[in-house]
Amino acid sequence: QVQLVESGGGLVQAGGSLRLSCAASRSIVSINDMGWYRQAPGKQRELVADIYSAGRTNYAVSVKGRFTISRDNAKNTVYLQMNSLKPEDTAVYYCAAVCYTGPDVLCDYWGQGTQVTVSS
Repeated sequence: QVQLVESGGGLVQAGGSLRLSCAASRSIVSINDMGWYRQAPGKQRELVADIYSAGRTNYAVSVKGRFTISRDNAKNTVYLQMNSLKPEDTAVYYCAAVCYTGPDVLCDYWGQGTQVTVSS
């Protein structure tokens, strides 16, 4: 089992920045894919960005160039640096961890979420 605890959310004006952190309760070295998802009111949860164990990253089109995901395996933590925030970035942001071998998912963990609100 892995517990994921997000922090760093809050209220910010449009154009501002926030950095989200996701601290895992144990080593994330063996976790293939760590990601950030978000869910706005009335909308489905969507992938914001994820990072694989080898460092490859993937971003939603809507955040590319503004957000940066990174992972620090030594600290068991994944970060999401969010710059040039827009009101449409307002959502609850969730951290997720997935480990797999080939097509077989071996673990799938989620944090409780942290609220990000961007005012216009």
